Amino acid sequence: MKEINKKPDRRILRSKSALREALLGLMSQKPFTSISITEIVEQANYNRGTFYSNYESKEALLDDVISELIGRLLQSYRAPYESAEVFRISEMAANSVMIFQHVFENAKIYAILMKSDVLPVLREKMFIALKQISQEELVHPEHDIDQELLAIYSIHALLGLVFYWVESGFKHPTSYMQEQLIKLIRWRPSDARTVVVKRAEDLR
Repeated sequence: MKEINKKPDRRILRSKSALREALLGLMSQKPFTSISITEIVEQANYNRGTFYSNYESKEALLDDVISELIGRLLQSYRAPYESAEVFRISEMAANSVMIFQHVFENAKIYAILMKSDVLPVLREKMFIALKQISQEELVHPEHDIDQELLAIYSIHALLGLVFYWVESGFKHPTSYMQEQLIKLIRWRPSDARTVVVKRAEDLR
């Protein structure tokens, strides 16, 4: 007989959720490196036994927090093309871009992580995850541009916007960020007016 998939134990889910919330709460007050497991379990109102039954270290707990967040990030990134056989980027509607909505819905978590000493870890994990699915799921066969360089260029640009937006305290609404991303993707400048000559003349 086949084994019946068991539903996740609700107690485990509750304890994990409480430990994640406790860690984030502490990270909003102090560096991750200064946080102890004792502080985490006291904040979560659990004991060390419960902690070690779920995680082997505080680093494993942090990885769980980031992994869950990135899982939702990838879902939002896929949203515009997950049901399309051919993804026509030039026809993409602004409201189909869900990555900014995801970030805004998880604003508290992103703000805490980005202001903490784990920011380099977050950046790297986000970049690697997005680069991987970009290379695996979006193929551009009609040109001779290096696919890896294209993915690196595109993901760095996207994350640059996301991180700026969070660091600015969500200066612009989600809809504005969606619209601007579409405009940036479609923009193909052939020239640009310079101010170097004018500045040189002004200095004379």
